Amino acid sequence: MSAEQGSPEPTQDQPERVAIGISFGNSNSSIAYTTAIEGKAEVIANEEGDRQIPSTLSYVNGEEFSGTQAKAQIVRNPRDTITSFRDFLGKTFEQIDPSPCHASAHPVSVNGGAGFVVQDHTEVKQPEKSTLSVSEVTTRHLRRLKQSATDYLGKNVTAAVVTVPSDFSDEQKTALSASAQKAGIEVLQFIPEPIAALLAHDAKAQIAAEGGPASEHQDKIVLVADFGGTRSDVAVVASRGGMYTTLATSHDYRLGGSSLDKVLVEYAAKEFLKKHKTAKDPRETERSLSKLTLDAESVKKALSIGGSASFSVESLIDGLDFNLTVNRTRYELLSNKIFMAFTRLVESAVQKADLDILDIDTILLSGGTSHTPKIASNLQSHFPESTIIISPSTSSSAINPSELSARGAAIQASLISEFEKEQIEESTEAVVTVTPHLHNAIGLVVAGGAAGKEEFSVLVEPETPVPVRRTAQLTVKDGGDVIIKLAEGGRSIVVSAAEKATTNGAADSDDEDDDSDDEPEENRSKVWATQKVIAEAGLRGVKKGGKIEVQVNVAADLSLTMVCREVGGKGGVRGVVQAARVELNGNAA
Repeated sequence: MSAEQGSPEPTQDQPERVAIGISFGNSNSSIAYTTAIEGKAEVIANEEGDRQIPSTLSYVNGEEFSGTQAKAQIVRNPRDTITSFRDFLGKTFEQIDPSPCHASAHPVSVNGGAGFVVQDHTEVKQPEKSTLSVSEVTTRHLRRLKQSATDYLGKNVTAAVVTVPSDFSDEQKTALSASAQKAGIEVLQFIPEPIAALLAHDAKAQIAAEGGPASEHQDKIVLVADFGGTRSDVAVVASRGGMYTTLATSHDYRLGGSSLDKVLVEYAAKEFLKKHKTAKDPRETERSLSKLTLDAESVKKALSIGGSASFSVESLIDGLDFNLTVNRTRYELLSNKIFMAFTRLVESAVQKADLDILDIDTILLSGGTSHTPKIASNLQSHFPESTIIISPSTSSSAINPSELSARGAAIQASLISEFEKEQIEESTEAVVTVTPHLHNAIGLVVAGGAAGKEEFSVLVEPETPVPVRRTAQLTVKDGGDVIIKLAEGGRSIVVSAAEKATTNGAADSDDEDDDSDDEPEENRSKVWATQKVIAEAGLRGVKKGGKIEVQVNVAADLSLTMVCREVGGKGGVRGVVQAARVELNGNAA
């Protein structure tokens, strides 16, 4: 950026803006940047080599530890270790849920908001501890992330695009922006985590397609499932021509990787008590429970890539060591209720979007818990074969789910870092990002369908933001005069009985006897139907085998222009349909 000045050092009047992407999670954070030459998003490792940096701060004899070193202090120094504080930002103390902090420093009320009391000074004999607001804790954490990125890049990081949950309030964003400013980071933009994840996924797909035939952004409905450490968030996103529109979101603030950890903790504790019948229950001692929980997290991660894993806790309680091997099958059986809860959360988002599972083209799994293969396999069983599941266990080319959000934020940072802050703010105001959308599909009514009936052919998918333009070509087999109908259409789900397997053209009688009490299987399919014809156009004397080009333009006020002409012919027909009532039903990003 400073090359235009002809000097390696930026001037004070025109400081160099070095922007990164920050994924600030409740459990872990990540930092990423885009390479100057290749333009690829890369996640930065901190000084300890961690790309997934625990959002944790700990104080030992006045010295501040962060990341993995701080997380290790939960066992030895829990009351001076701060965890799971992100969601407390911008909330009153009465609004927060302190349960994720049960094993670490407990939140207290500070000026009506949340805070923590920790020994962050060297005078350990002094009884008074420091009271830190959650804003100050956030500033210290972000300052650590900034320093790690600065050390890695060799440039002073000054700005960032920061990911936030899709339900983050304006008050929370304001509080986070203020904390970042104190850490020396200018927040260029807040980007919803599902959009950041989808942006990273699509960017990789676009890079992979380079060198081949030119490809346009494919219209699709994507469900982004962000399964984190302490919470899960799901968003249904309509991708239309490279523009993302959030149709619905679902949230569960107590469903995440920690839910799976608790299942393993319960199982391990019961096995420990079987082996040591006279021993104390490790779940009733804070230190023992913390040891078991940290080991359970490691076992869970190992079971995501292997068939078995082992607990190995030294001096779990009363000086007794504990070792236990768990295989993946048992783990999945124990956690079945939790896995089903993930599936139900995904399904609830589809229902909130007023869609059917057949409407979902792609499911993109994001967040650290998405590494668990059983989650992806359950979704594969629940959704039709046409739905593509993107996760490490289903796609060898899938990006690490833990890095998706940070990569997407870095890509966005590279796109907007050269703009002035005022320009960025103007482009992200509601008047720009909340746009009119088409509620119904727009398409052509084409003759020659099943049993000679007219069929609805989709031209513009529903939930497409306007303005939009689409073009289609029709082949006229017999030539002559042609009537072209433009209509609104809707989809319906058709349920039909599945055919039984046959042998040599006849049903297997033995199978019929065995399955006589079973409910018949059903096939479900999506069918488009014409709802209302909105325009008709006629062309005379079209050549036999000729082609007709139909262009549809939907303006920002939802007025529609239709242009029909014979390819290679002269003249054509143009008509305008005035807009009905404008309905805002989506957030474009």
